[in-house]
Amino acid sequence: MSKKRKKKKSGKSTGITERLKAKITALLNANIHRAYTSKQVVRKLGFKRKDYNREIPYVLTQLEREGKIAVLSHGAYKSIQEPDLLTGRVDHVNPRFAYVVSGDSEQDIYVKSRDLKNAMDGDIVRVSAAATRHGMHPEGKVVEIVERRRDRLVGRIEFSPRFAFVVPDNRKIHQDIFVRLDKTERAAHNDKVIIKITEWPAHDKSPEGEVVQVLGKAGDNEAEIHSIMAEFDLPFEFPGHVLKAAEKISDGFTKKEIAKRKDFRDILTFTIDPEDAKDFDDALSCRALDNGHYEIGVHIADVTHYVKPDSLIEKEGYQRATSVYLVDRTVPMLPERLSNELCSLRPHEDKFTFAAVFEMDAEANVHSEWFGRTIIHSDRRFTYEEAQEAIESGEGDCAEPLQLLNNLALEMRKRRFGKGAVNFETTEVRFKLDENGKPLGVVPKVRKDAHKLIEEFMLLANRQVATFIYNMKKGKDKNTFVYRTHDYPDPEKVNTFATFARRFGHEINVDDEAISSSLNKLMEHIEGKPEENVLQQLAIRAMAKAKYTTKATGHFGLAFPHYTHFTSPIRRYPDMMVHRLLQHYLDGGNTVKEDEYEERCEHSSDREKRAADAERASIKYKQVEFMQGVEDKVFDGVISGVTEWGIFVEIIETKCEGMVRMTDLKDDYYEFDEENYRIIGRHNKKMYTLGDKVYVRVKNTDIDRRTIDLEFVVEVV
Repeated sequence: MSKKRKKKKSGKSTGITERLKAKITALLNANIHRAYTSKQVVRKLGFKRKDYNREIPYVLTQLEREGKIAVLSHGAYKSIQEPDLLTGRVDHVNPRFAYVVSGDSEQDIYVKSRDLKNAMDGDIVRVSAAATRHGMHPEGKVVEIVERRRDRLVGRIEFSPRFAFVVPDNRKIHQDIFVRLDKTERAAHNDKVIIKITEWPAHDKSPEGEVVQVLGKAGDNEAEIHSIMAEFDLPFEFPGHVLKAAEKISDGFTKKEIAKRKDFRDILTFTIDPEDAKDFDDALSCRALDNGHYEIGVHIADVTHYVKPDSLIEKEGYQRATSVYLVDRTVPMLPERLSNELCSLRPHEDKFTFAAVFEMDAEANVHSEWFGRTIIHSDRRFTYEEAQEAIESGEGDCAEPLQLLNNLALEMRKRRFGKGAVNFETTEVRFKLDENGKPLGVVPKVRKDAHKLIEEFMLLANRQVATFIYNMKKGKDKNTFVYRTHDYPDPEKVNTFATFARRFGHEINVDDEAISSSLNKLMEHIEGKPEENVLQQLAIRAMAKAKYTTKATGHFGLAFPHYTHFTSPIRRYPDMMVHRLLQHYLDGGNTVKEDEYEERCEHSSDREKRAADAERASIKYKQVEFMQGVEDKVFDGVISGVTEWGIFVEIIETKCEGMVRMTDLKDDYYEFDEENYRIIGRHNKKMYTLGDKVYVRVKNTDIDRRTIDLEFVVEVV
């Protein structure tokens, strides 16, 4: 009898032990970065039955003896499971945590700042992802810093009696840089400086550096713009040897060169550009043909006639890859000798161009096309405002051809949207600046028919050049070429956007065949409504990013099966590649090495992103500077973003975006509902949701970090 009971008890004990082993192993494997003492395991598992808890220390010992878990020198236990290691870039969004963005993971990996292993924003790291999650994101720890992104930072220097430190401008660098007094390069308190990091952070120690350049007093326009240029590693000037090489280039107007080109000098030709433009890289020619059709020429500055492969100017242009347009200046891709003189299609001057010439009927159908080098003589330089006046009034210079071109452009635009192009008319702003660069006002840029006229003919030229090269060879053996592509949007992002748009009463058809027309209908419906800009920005974020590549995968946003950039070689390096390749194939050349051009495409796409980020930073700086002077005014705003640390609000009048910080919401404790883009008060249940209309006032501005802190205004008198 007693033996039977003993056997039964032994079986029960074995069952408890196996269940405990499974529970303990699961706990440790879910927290592979941590070690637990037996008491901590007891507390974590928290069984109600005391005999289970008493058994845990013995089960831990058994698991360790079986080699299923490890015991550390201080007696704590940890998993022996090897973590999955991923490589990615650190996005240090705030002082408390970062995300590691990896191409090997569908979701970004959440990493607490203390687990970054002193990695800084932008660094390439190897990270181990655990089974635990932070909201929708897997959680992990940095195990290795593979590559430091930068060793130079821009910031404001502050002095104390025994040392100095630099507060970085970059909002994602959350550590000040320690500087010894003998390494400050004669900087004064509150100067903007460029600092080189000489010792990376370790444990609780701050990074250490030395000042390499003093930019000027913080807050001064020149110092702040130079800070932005330095932050994004933009060149301040051209090297002397590059400028000398540019000055030596002659205009090349020899009889021999002119004879190689189609002569358009007797055909009406003009440019249409912004009022303050200095480089004119495209012109239109127009004439009626005897058969009732029209010959329309899109003439582009022939930059590659002057900039030869492997030359000093070519190498510098490749490194820059694009001109950068900051609020008060341009950082050009090419020296002024080329961009503003030799290549600029200035009025009343003969110029060499590379052209796409089309025979078109009154319905904008293309009957024939020709590509090649031309010589032109621009009869007139129009500003957009002047061209618009002629289009609307029908009076003045070239009014008739301008109206003809406008009618053709309207027809091409209508046809383009009918075939599925997406119409994102986002509102851009420009600043009225005084002589010292101080913003006096923020003015939305208005796009009228004259802007759209130029846009449509540039799109036509870009599309037809790409299609011509693609169709040169049949079958799979295509000529290597540089395309501008735009993938279909990610279905998950589109579904998320559609769910959000539905909150405003807008339905989106997310099927591949219908999404373009559905988005266009949405843009029409929301025009002029408070949610317009928020929904536009969210729709753009749901889209894939356009890029340069040798793969002819089409352009979703424009609804073109083939597209390239042919029309702006003064300011974009890919257009120079396109000109060279087009001429090479027109001359009967064989296909070129794809790998070499793909590498150049990737470089150009990276430089394009850098330029866009720098341009946004300069706009944000001027917005912050402008908002400093209106701190008592109450503004209408729309919630444009919701995060766990604050609410982004776009001010409708100025298009400036600021943040109401979560810590400033004193009426309740608010919790972040990531899935529904909102925060909710724990007790009062008040909700702030993406797209809500609110009233705000400026609470604080920070020029260094280019941030605007806002506060909600409950009652508006």
